[in-house]
Amino acid sequence: MPRTPNEYIVHLLIEGGHREEVRFPTIQEFQKWYSSELMPKAASNDFISVPIKNIQGEYLVIRPSRISAIRVEPVFSSSVERF
Repeated sequence: MPRTPNEYIVHLLIEGGHREEVRFPTIQEFQKWYSSELMPKAASNDFISVPIKNIQGEYLVIRPSRISAIRVEPVFSSSVERF
């Protein structure tokens, strides 16, 4: 029986060497944000909001044109947690 990830960690690699980590509960939620928010404005220097649902009262805004790479990592409940 295949394992199902509990959540997905999306690593945003930003110009200048900065990295941000955002968590999505499902791959579909990431794909929805990616296709509706990020891709249409990929060359834009205007800020867009990145959803941070786990942390209340914290916001992340980013310039889409400054994102160099995105890595999506599935996290399973049996995975070793990094604290």
